[in-house]
Amino acid sequence: MSKRYIVHIDLDSFFVSVERRLNPALIGKPVIIGGSKDRGVVASCSYEARAFGIHSAMPSRQAYKLCPHAIFLHGSHGRYSEASREVTQIIHDTVPLYQKTSVDEFYIDLTGMDRYYDPYQMATDLRQRITTETGLPISFGMASCKTVAKMATNQAKPNGQLLIEHGREKEFMAPLNISKIPMLGDKTCEKLYQYGIEKIGDLQRVNPRFLESRFGRAGKYIWEKANGIDDSEIIPYSERKSISTEHTFHQDTANRHELETLLVSMTEELAFKLRSESKLASCLAIKIRYANFETHTLQEKIALTSAEHILIPGIKNLLKRAWNQHRPIRLIGVKLSQLCTGSYQINLFEDNEEQIKLYKAMDNINFKYGNKTVCRAAGMEIGQRNFNPFHAG
Repeated sequence: MSKRYIVHIDLDSFFVSVERRLNPALIGKPVIIGGSKDRGVVASCSYEARAFGIHSAMPSRQAYKLCPHAIFLHGSHGRYSEASREVTQIIHDTVPLYQKTSVDEFYIDLTGMDRYYDPYQMATDLRQRITTETGLPISFGMASCKTVAKMATNQAKPNGQLLIEHGREKEFMAPLNISKIPMLGDKTCEKLYQYGIEKIGDLQRVNPRFLESRFGRAGKYIWEKANGIDDSEIIPYSERKSISTEHTFHQDTANRHELETLLVSMTEELAFKLRSESKLASCLAIKIRYANFETHTLQEKIALTSAEHILIPGIKNLLKRAWNQHRPIRLIGVKLSQLCTGSYQINLFEDNEEQIKLYKAMDNINFKYGNKTVCRAAGMEIGQRNFNPFHAG
């Protein structure tokens, strides 16, 4: 079996870097993306701001207290999406297989390329090309698996690169804190700390059966990650373009309250679907079919979001614009499109901390007990969803 060569690429402080590309005066200064100093959450921040203890998802007011002289910017989803597309296109044109995991993060599989080229040199050249053509700083790590490659990238930041040679994965990981293992949550780390396990090297020496007795099946996963064992494949990049749902009425209706109630429920479920898949939508559309099967659609561009308190007013406005209220409706549908991967908490620039906590709490309950366990009062009139399942566009 040939050696695997996995590259993890991360665009450093991506939102900040895009803003600095447009305004070089921001270079070297503490910059915070995400609302004003009084409202919102930190979506991204420069390394100069991080030196004050500021990090993503921190309430903006807290960030202001830590660094009052920081420059706060609302940010622009359009600019970030376009910059992400620029980088994606370069990678697409250069490598045989890649996976885009967010707007600023990629995995590349160069396995087998060592028969013809030096994989590390290929990654180095790619990094140089991205930096030259886009003006954006970028870091990468190369290793035998995704887990170690991502950890190598984190060690290489900012604006650096690091190769972990085959057979030296455990040696590289051993001195690092267990919190450096990707996807190892704070609660798991706290529990491991209680057992005196602080460094990854400590975790490497633990009997996997002990971990399984304390963490169940996750124990084996934790032990394998700590030992650089990760066989997960690079999933070829193909962005889901849309999600949608529609409902056909048993009897045609022109009851505005009934239509809006249904739209609230449909939009809620699509938004929940987005968040469960870590997706954001930038286009909202409504579909109306009248009794004679005449069909109309209307759409509008929106800022990237997965929050129904933004989507629901938008869909109600589209209904008002698209519907001839003298005509009964046979079918109605909602579609969210132009999707991209992204985290809810770092993309709702206009939200406050309380709204984010509310969405997280609702999603956790709905994940655990079933969709629509918690929903808006308007959507409760619908009960469990009885319209068509989600479609992939």
